[in-house]
Amino acid sequence: MPSISVEFFGVARSRAGVADVTLDAGCLRELLVRLQEQLPSLTELCIDNGELSPDWLLNINAAAFTRDLSTSLNDGDSVLLMPADAGG
Repeated sequence: MPSISVEFFGVARSRAGVADVTLDAGCLRELLVRLQEQLPSLTELCIDNGELSPDWLLNINAAAFTRDLSTSLNDGDSVLLMPADAGG
């Protein structure tokens, strides 16, 4: 299973109580499940019925924003969780 670094931005960082975590996940959906298990305080904030809440985005390797939870992840990938309005 790929090892993924997850960084939190804004209120997600405050709610998680940490700046980042490393989790094993093969796709973004698995990553959300792992986040719920390890940091349940994020669940009500950005995860809604197993889906990413509409006000949140995921960025993979500082290259692409996505909300597609079927997106595959590779070992060493970095994912940023941030509010959709963070850019202004």
